[in-house]
Amino acid sequence: MTTHTSPVQALLVVDVQKAFVGGDGALPDALRLVDRTAGLIARARSAGALVVHVQNDGDPGAPDEPGTPGWELHHPVGSGPAEVVVRKTHDDAFQETGLGDLLASAGVDSLAVCGLMSEMCVQATARTAVALAYRVVLPHDAHATYDIPAEPGISPVVPAAAVSRVAAWPLSRDADVTARAADVTFTAPPPSAA
Repeated sequence: MTTHTSPVQALLVVDVQKAFVGGDGALPDALRLVDRTAGLIARARSAGALVVHVQNDGDPGAPDEPGTPGWELHHPVGSGPAEVVVRKTHDDAFQETGLGDLLASAGVDSLAVCGLMSEMCVQATARTAVALAYRVVLPHDAHATYDIPAEPGISPVVPAAAVSRVAAWPLSRDADVTARAADVTFTAPPPSAA
């Protein structure tokens, strides 16, 4: 696990939506997650980095169904061209969205990924970013998920913290997996790309 990394030019805040961080459906570690993601957003904004809020469009009846209170983003989106929302319908925020074009047009070559769920949307998005040759930083305390329920004959309950750790493990070969979001620093993308 890396402790310090060089600055990144963009922050992807994946699916930090009200259905998952508040009320009865909140993640076990929702308070920590929103605290860490809020800190990352504030530092990215301050440095002039691109902030991308990724918003999942859930199926009808899902807690994150578009237009429902649970679908709304937890963190307010700042104004200006350096902060945008990208909506998605797949785990991977690059799949069938304009995310890749957005990052390319901004001249981004390095990014941090945070949010939820560790083993699904965070991992899928980070994997694609690595495959597209971005330098990726994954702060361990800024992504989270739910416990995996017990399955008779397969396993007891798998605690959310273990699921998050396992989700990050295969990425550590190609991405900078840091222990703390506080160790992630930001810089603006090159001015000529803007």
